[in-house]
Amino acid sequence: MTQPDPLAPLTRNLEAAPLARRRTLARLALAWEAIWPAIWPALGVLGLFLTLALLGLPLVLPGWAKMLLAAGFLVAFGLALRQGFRGFRWPGDDPADRRLERNSALRHRPLAALADRPAGNDPVAQAVWEVHRARVLGSVRRLRVGLPRPGLAKRDPIALRAALGLSLLVALVIAGAEAPERLRRAVTPDVAIAAAPPPLRLEAWVTPPAYTGAPPVFLDAAGGDVAVPAGSKLQIALSGGTGGVPELVVGGAATPFRTLDARSFGAEAVLEQGARLAIRRDASELAAWTLSVQADQPPRAAFPEPPGRAPRGLALRLPWQAEDDWGVATLAAEIRLKARPQAAPHVVEIPLPAGQPREARGTANPDLSAHPWAGLDVEVLLRARDGAGQEGVSATAALTLPERSFTHPVAQALIALRKALSLDPAGRPAAQRELDRLAAAPDAFEHDTTTFLALRAARHRLARDRRTEAVEEAQEIMWQTALALEEGRADRTARALQQAREALREALEEAQRQQQEENGERNAEQRTETERRIQELRDAIRRHLEALAEQLQRENAEAMPFDPQNRLMDRRDLDRRTDRMREANRQDRTEDAERELAELEEMLRALEEGRTARDEQQERRRQQRQRGEQQMGVMQDMVQRQARMLDSGHRRAESEEERREAERRAEQQRRRAPWQRQTPEQQQAEQQRRDEAAEQAENEAQREARVQRALRRALGEVMQQFGDLTGEVPPQLGRADQAMREAQEQLAQGDDARDAQQRAIRELVEGSRQMAQQMQRQFGQQQGEGEGEGEEFGDMMGEGQGQGQGQDQAQDQGPGRDPLGRRTREAAGAQDNGSDTRVPDEAELLRTRRLQDELRKRGAERERPQDELDYIDRLLRRF
Repeated sequence: MTQPDPLAPLTRNLEAAPLARRRTLARLALAWEAIWPAIWPALGVLGLFLTLALLGLPLVLPGWAKMLLAAGFLVAFGLALRQGFRGFRWPGDDPADRRLERNSALRHRPLAALADRPAGNDPVAQAVWEVHRARVLGSVRRLRVGLPRPGLAKRDPIALRAALGLSLLVALVIAGAEAPERLRRAVTPDVAIAAAPPPLRLEAWVTPPAYTGAPPVFLDAAGGDVAVPAGSKLQIALSGGTGGVPELVVGGAATPFRTLDARSFGAEAVLEQGARLAIRRDASELAAWTLSVQADQPPRAAFPEPPGRAPRGLALRLPWQAEDDWGVATLAAEIRLKARPQAAPHVVEIPLPAGQPREARGTANPDLSAHPWAGLDVEVLLRARDGAGQEGVSATAALTLPERSFTHPVAQALIALRKALSLDPAGRPAAQRELDRLAAAPDAFEHDTTTFLALRAARHRLARDRRTEAVEEAQEIMWQTALALEEGRADRTARALQQAREALREALEEAQRQQQEENGERNAEQRTETERRIQELRDAIRRHLEALAEQLQRENAEAMPFDPQNRLMDRRDLDRRTDRMREANRQDRTEDAERELAELEEMLRALEEGRTARDEQQERRRQQRQRGEQQMGVMQDMVQRQARMLDSGHRRAESEEERREAERRAEQQRRRAPWQRQTPEQQQAEQQRRDEAAEQAENEAQREARVQRALRRALGEVMQQFGDLTGEVPPQLGRADQAMREAQEQLAQGDDARDAQQRAIRELVEGSRQMAQQMQRQFGQQQGEGEGEGEEFGDMMGEGQGQGQGQDQAQDQGPGRDPLGRRTREAAGAQDNGSDTRVPDEAELLRTRRLQDELRKRGAERERPQDELDYIDRLLRRF
């Protein structure tokens, strides 16, 4: 008989372990297939709520509606869960086995045999049964659980679940970082506590019209009387408080405020007349003002003197004065032809001072000699306009426009014909016949083809062109033809050159005025305008030189005579000067540009007068001497300014020393008597006085630092100009510049700059002496010059000190004077024709400057006795 295996139960348990795991997985899959369709309706309700919350829909609802929406979704969520899990039970082993058998394609339910037992105790039957169990357990490894199949697609055939998921994702992207806050506010009840209304705030102001230039007037909320210009704009801003929409009451007429938000309102009104202004809200008056409106008076214009011809030239003299309560915007002179008052007037704009002045006067000098009405009787009046568009007209004055006189017979005939057309524009036939007559006599204008063509052009313009403007165009042709006959091309180019010079001079004066007004800065537009004027002058010079060459050729001269010593006709020199003018304009050195323009004008004037090279050389040397004297004067003024800054530094150092001494004595007093301490108020006042004194000293030092920088800049300009003049700059001036730079830095830092300032004064004085010696060597007496011209700079070095003293003594002693040289009372009562008055010459002036330089040099040496320094200071202040 076969014995049973004692390890058989353990083997069966080990073989049944995989089956238990697969049964567990099968039960989980069955549970998921039952739970997922059950919870899907509830998840759909939750997803819809989350989508709406993330999109912010609950935030726009009132508080009760938001909570009602949240409660509705909560109830729907609960009902969906209850309905879904109705009848749900956790799967057992039998359903799990059936799933395993079905997914593993096992027939006849083999897993059920594992739970069966043989009916008897036959050992053979038991053995066969165990073999059958072992075979079934061996097939467990082939069992497959399979993926869960909830079958949700059958319940949602149109895939609403996908649309809900996509909507939730889009809402989450839209909410972004605000998603948590939106979800929290969607489920949080709004329990708001009624906040107190903000305090009432009222702001009211009146903006005068822009043309007045007056600042806005702010109205006091307490009320009062206010006077404003007519046309002012009232603006009111009201916020806070309680009540309805306020009203603006102007003179009894109520106008509601404009609503800006829930508690802010605004109102605007244009004030044309005085009235009582009030702001009402819910039958209560918040504020009230009494406004009086000042009517804008029209401007007034008048001729303080009768207009007429200018004393010199062909200009018209128009003295004018204009005034307005808020400023005159424009002023113009209207000129009407007396014989034809219906003709359009000729308007001459009169420039006014900047800023729309309230009162201005002046004299305009327009040149109307080229106007077709020149030489005819006219009536002129002034028309002023203010910023409001109101006009004021002066009384009419009668006069005759100045005209140019012509000597050429054809030019005279053309000017007379031009006047006739001005008096009667309809007289074209007579004018045509006169032009035919002039063109038929070419001998009168030297058979000049240009003149003949101009006469025919004017004649055909009058005959063929029936426009009104054709008469003016024909008159312009006649005028240009008359000028050509009278002047010739050289005269015309000379006149154009004069106009270009005047335009450039005006541009430089305007640039210098702008630099003074804007602290040395110029705008790009002004710099470009000056550049254009320089180019126009250069072109005018070129055309004038070409016209002069043509004139010489017409006078049987083969070419313009060339003299190696005569550089007046050197075009390259003229170009160099205009290039220097352009460079000075770009660097905003208007004074240098004006100096170059003056020298260029002198060259052109010499060209017109036919000066020789020797005269030009002497004139240039004289101008160079004058420039040198000007630079010496600038150096003397610079020494004076530097000395004053040094004195200021001494005073500031003495004040600082006195303050420290006072603090030291006060500290000693507190140590000797500690019971006499200052109160906190006294200490605070003392500290405040110290802070104010320190702040004042710092401000003074900063101001002197700016002055020192300006002096250093002026020294740099003098060095550059002197280098251009002589080709060499004294090294002492460079050391003075270095000392000034050190003084500027020390002043900016609040340090003591006296040592650097003393060195700057010594170097400036020594540099001035070297400048005088250099100018003596280069611009002293030359061949052909007067004897006195070469002695000027020698006097700077101490030469000729005894000259003129005997003459002075002789003049101081004589009849009518006392022993001290003063005039007696009898002589003072007699007629004094100034015969004994002697004007000092340049040598004496330069000797005086040398003495002043020596005094300043000694005054800069602060180690000298105080009495001597005071005496030197008194001498310098006197002279």
